Amino acid sequence: MTPDVLAEAGLAESGLAEAALAEAGEAAAKAAKAAGVVVRELGTIDELGAMITLFDEIWLPENGNSSLRLDMLRAMTKAGSYASGAFDLVSGELLGACIGFFGPPARGELHSHIAGVGPAGLGRAVGFALKVHQRAWCLRRGVRTIAWTYDPLIRRNGYFNLVKLGARPVEYLRNFYGTMDDAINGGTETDRVLVHWDLCSELVADASCGRPRQASFADEGERGAVTALSAGPDGLPVPGLPLADGSGARTLLVGVPADIEAMRVSDPAAAAAWRSTLRDVLSPLLNGGARVTGFDRDGWYVVSLRGDVG
Repeated sequence: MTPDVLAEAGLAESGLAEAALAEAGEAAAKAAKAAGVVVRELGTIDELGAMITLFDEIWLPENGNSSLRLDMLRAMTKAGSYASGAFDLVSGELLGACIGFFGPPARGELHSHIAGVGPAGLGRAVGFALKVHQRAWCLRRGVRTIAWTYDPLIRRNGYFNLVKLGARPVEYLRNFYGTMDDAINGGTETDRVLVHWDLCSELVADASCGRPRQASFADEGERGAVTALSAGPDGLPVPGLPLADGSGARTLLVGVPADIEAMRVSDPAAAAAWRSTLRDVLSPLLNGGARVTGFDRDGWYVVSLRGDVG
């Protein structure tokens, strides 16, 4: 039998039904069709070179230094790591790509290092198609968790990761990559949130099939949630309720600005204030056992202080 067939046989023995594998494959096919792309693995020198070119066009790295090395990508894919591209069905243009590598064998986890969509693919749900393909690819190989990091200040990324995909934060990482002077990070410290994507959970299965679970700032407020961080009239961060105020609150709402990337250009001092303030609020919550259970599209993390599942 081929490695994929062996992997699927092992999944069946471990309790992952064939129906779950079929669901993941169907969700991936549906997402690709909706985006007008075909998503497939990359492996040739030319394909991997095109991935690097695309990423450099997106991030515009400092001094023209590429974000990835071709020889390293070639070695990673030969070793069995994940590399995929989303190609336009009509033109064949590479619109988006994703690269991931495996962690310790006992963990059974893929770390999704970079995923990006170029200008020609924006507004077409290409990123969603890439991630749902990655989920199906992993499940066929017995991998049940995908991890990755993202900047918690970027509102659209929070919505995409936590709502559209159903991933959940597990750790706050301070200045994880060091200072990065590219078009997106703008020479700022690179705080990141590490998320885990539980590929077999009902939450993720629903999200992959286009049924995401939305959080609502208003609804959470009616249930007694209190605001731990918000934007003031001048756009600067305003910390709210102290974490140990004795109110007995079960849920906190942690806000982020509408467009931190634009703010890094127009008002670097305000952007830096948001970075430090969000770090002071969200880091002790995540690293102290609280759980992010949702994200409101208008830029609010919903944080449970007592481990409630969402």
